[in-house]
Amino acid sequence: MPETETSGGGQRRHPDGRVELDPAVGELPPNGFTSDDLRPVPVARRTWTTYNFLALWVGMAHNIPSWTLASGLVTLGMDWKQAVLTIALANLVVLVPMLLTGHAGTKYGIPFPVFARASFGLRGANLPALLRAAVACAWFGIQTWIGGEGIFLLAGKLMGESWRTAGELGGYPWTQLLSFLLFWLIEMAIIARGMEALRRFENWAAPFVIVGALALLVWITVKAGGLGPLLDQPSRLGWGGGFWKVFFPALMGMIGFWSTLSLNIPDFTRFGGSQRAQIRGQALGLPTTMTLFAFLSVLVTSGSEAVYGVPVWDPIQLAAKMENPVGILFALLTVLVATLSVNIAANVVSPAYDLANLLPRLVGFRTGALITGVVGIAIFPWRLISDPHMYIFTWLGVVGGLLGTVAGVLIADYWALRRTRLRLAELYRPGGAYWYAAGWNWRAVVALLVGGVLAVGGSYSTLGAEGAKQGPFPADGLIPVLKPLADYGWAVGLTAAAVVYLGLSGVFGGGRRRRRGGADRRRRTADRC
Repeated sequence: MPETETSGGGQRRHPDGRVELDPAVGELPPNGFTSDDLRPVPVARRTWTTYNFLALWVGMAHNIPSWTLASGLVTLGMDWKQAVLTIALANLVVLVPMLLTGHAGTKYGIPFPVFARASFGLRGANLPALLRAAVACAWFGIQTWIGGEGIFLLAGKLMGESWRTAGELGGYPWTQLLSFLLFWLIEMAIIARGMEALRRFENWAAPFVIVGALALLVWITVKAGGLGPLLDQPSRLGWGGGFWKVFFPALMGMIGFWSTLSLNIPDFTRFGGSQRAQIRGQALGLPTTMTLFAFLSVLVTSGSEAVYGVPVWDPIQLAAKMENPVGILFALLTVLVATLSVNIAANVVSPAYDLANLLPRLVGFRTGALITGVVGIAIFPWRLISDPHMYIFTWLGVVGGLLGTVAGVLIADYWALRRTRLRLAELYRPGGAYWYAAGWNWRAVVALLVGGVLAVGGSYSTLGAEGAKQGPFPADGLIPVLKPLADYGWAVGLTAAAVVYLGLSGVFGGGRRRRRGGADRRRRTADRC
């Protein structure tokens, strides 16, 4: 069997199924849809192994927000078994679209915004790309503030009271703002070195963070006098109706946490050495590490309640209770590495590519990353996380619902309509197979809008003990008739968008531009790759 075979349409298929541009055809012509960062990665440069993907997920899963997600479920009344079960199931569910969209990255070597061109059109792809980028910029700011808080609190233990009580600037000690800026500069320095530097960083960060989390568990276990007090916290919900009422919204929130990566995972899988490497790496990395980290989080939080009388949900606050300088320094380094590993991979890579897709002639990967960093400061992330009801639980639900609709369109188009066959060069060619109507596929846009309304239109705020709203939405929902769907936003958005897109594509010509004669035969020949 030949090493490769030319399959027409300016692309070549390798025996393992991966596709690249045919070198004989030459470079893609320069236009407003092509740049060095957006071009398909040649097969020779797709070298990521199972371990690289596993390390990527270990590094991203072990972070402060995912820690507080698990401990937050206990505050809702779950015991440790219910909390771990919820998170394990959520990550098994979100793994499915992760693998489905990741397949295109490994097969064709393309990033998320280029992949979206097949379903949304060359111009229309900017719509889901900018939606994803906006979410990533907000998360980048939040994670950077958390990392800066870690520097501020733990450094304060070493430098004394004067560090924590320094003069205020904008309502915060100037030392805390300085810590935030320092952490931001560290992130920018790493990402400026490109994707290969990110891969190397994730490789050593992953095991380091695991060791740090286990060390925190050992420390709190010793202070609590054993594992018993860590496992004795009973469920306040039981396994009846009270549990299921909390379970489904919590499940959607947990899915929403990684719904961002279920879209832009091609940004990473485009470097995959094989489909097997990306599938095994993600399947071993995401659900297992998130479940393990959830288990550690719940145990440590339960132990803090046994030691201090009240649960300490924030691991930074808990680490700040240490007295040993060596332990404090180790905790500080662990917090920094954990936050860096997730923030750079999850919240910088995607918007950098998305912004490059918007203006490929002006914005490259590094410029896009810098813009993301600037926006992350401009949104004042310290305000975004000041109200947990509004910006953690509500945030996750709405984000999950909206991004679920994008995933529904991408998966329906790539797997159901095209059966994983794309014309690689046409993804970069105005007037080609994915040009649709002036660069927009209206079917995908309509599916996105319908799915989004159904997913988040019923968003509502719960009422506190005194009847006060605990969020930004009306208690009866934005659209009251849709309120029952709000607790299942991600699933509703994904399903509705996929069904609407397939329906419109079936009625209006399959969502693809029709051609006649020899051009049509060439399309079918190219599609067989």
